[in-house]
Amino acid sequence: MLVGGWARIRGYLGRLSMYRLVLMALGILTLVALVLSFFGLVVPGPLELVVTIVVLFAVCVGANALVQRLLKMPIRHESSLITAAIMVFILRPTVVPLELLGIAFAGVAAVVSKYVIAWRGRHILNPAAVGAAVLTISGLGASAWWVGSPVLAAPVLILGLFVLVRTERLRIVATFFVIAVGVYVLRVAVQSQAAGFEFDAGQTLSFALWSSPFLFLGAFMLSEPLTLPPRRWQQMTVAAVVGVLAGWPISVGYFTLGQERALLIGNLLAFVWVAHRAVRLRLADARMITPSVRELTFEARRPVRFVAGQYLELDVPHAKADARGTRREFSIVSAPSDAPTVRVAYRVKPGAGAGSGSGSGESTFKKALAVASPGVDYSATGVWGDFLMPSNPNAPVLLVAAGIGITPFISQVREDRARGVERNVVLIYVASEASELAFRDELEASGIEVIVFTRDQPRDLPANWVWARGVRLDAEGLPRVVPDLSSRHAYVSGPPKLIAELAPALAQARTLTTDAFAGYCEALQVLCRS
Repeated sequence: MLVGGWARIRGYLGRLSMYRLVLMALGILTLVALVLSFFGLVVPGPLELVVTIVVLFAVCVGANALVQRLLKMPIRHESSLITAAIMVFILRPTVVPLELLGIAFAGVAAVVSKYVIAWRGRHILNPAAVGAAVLTISGLGASAWWVGSPVLAAPVLILGLFVLVRTERLRIVATFFVIAVGVYVLRVAVQSQAAGFEFDAGQTLSFALWSSPFLFLGAFMLSEPLTLPPRRWQQMTVAAVVGVLAGWPISVGYFTLGQERALLIGNLLAFVWVAHRAVRLRLADARMITPSVRELTFEARRPVRFVAGQYLELDVPHAKADARGTRREFSIVSAPSDAPTVRVAYRVKPGAGAGSGSGSGESTFKKALAVASPGVDYSATGVWGDFLMPSNPNAPVLLVAAGIGITPFISQVREDRARGVERNVVLIYVASEASELAFRDELEASGIEVIVFTRDQPRDLPANWVWARGVRLDAEGLPRVVPDLSSRHAYVSGPPKLIAELAPALAQARTLTTDAFAGYCEALQVLCRS
């Protein structure tokens, strides 16, 4: 039930890009804070808050547009708006002209840091944290983190949960929050004892939970994908380090920075793991491999470091981007051993194949890709993911792929073939029609057992392929086609609704790893119920 419900929520949130969702959440939080300010329930007054908002948004958007124009980059405002919205809550709102000048300076520093403190097109430090640190170091002001208020705790928690579910950072931020709260309570206890004061554990814990900026720092700043390392264990390490430093502040030189100090140190630690991840990819070929699946082949200027099953985020700048934004995540189809070639594949709607930019209902992102010509360079902002095969090659596995969800599995079986690794693998492949079974040749060459779920019967199936005929792929049908499910490690890549439908049966597997995609065609979802 938990896996199914989680998958459905992710499916709904997946309709928005994570950048657009973060901006919407911060916008709502800003409105809530403004309303509360009229009743004196937060530190800044209404006029202070409004003036500071106007200054930060104007400065950040203006500075960002200027830098992008100078660098001859497409003008995009989402990132600068998010930076401005975050800084509203971590700087002290004011109407004093000199203090507003310092805030404006911090906003410019934050935006410029994305382009100056960067590595291969990827900023290293959280921009808002840089702006707050620069403000303190310059002597023009200091961070305030007034967002740490009991009346804002519930809105921050609720809106933050939406962001964390969408970005799949809930466990990481939860780790940070638990450690930060625990270390804070320990620090107060130690300092109280040293000073001879009475220590009130309940009051201290309550303050850390609801009156500290930990919730906001974790949900809206630590969770930023571009400043996190690719693997979950690395992300957990960064979260733990930031949690310790947030809970027990340490002075940096002559300056005692606010919570931004903990995050900046965590960013630097993350950079150790991400320094070789952002790359430039040149489009070499684009072709339709099924009536609705398009494959892109890139040549990397330098080897892309990834593990089979991981995904990359591709940046495709284009004008008038819709709510999904200019960046999209793609599971990598090629194997690490195929370097420097990198392949990805994605689904297009009827009439929106290669060379068509006007497919009905297509996102602006896919329309921009549809008209791209070989020789065009794109940025892969990084590689992430833990959708990896068991380290023990003798562990039996079950792979469940729906439609384009087959892509990470192709990378994995290709890499196993290249390394001479033989696994006990059963693949369930769900597609709307037999003609939509992508990468058949590669799957046949791998020799793994495949159970096909399609409306029509595929022709010329290999001996180790089986058409499931009338078996329904649901919580009851899955054990029927995979009797030894309980002995296998299950991996599912497909629409969230499919994962929700199979959740009760998948709970019987030894382990379960999911890679849910949003935006799948309804045909696959109907097929799983027909």
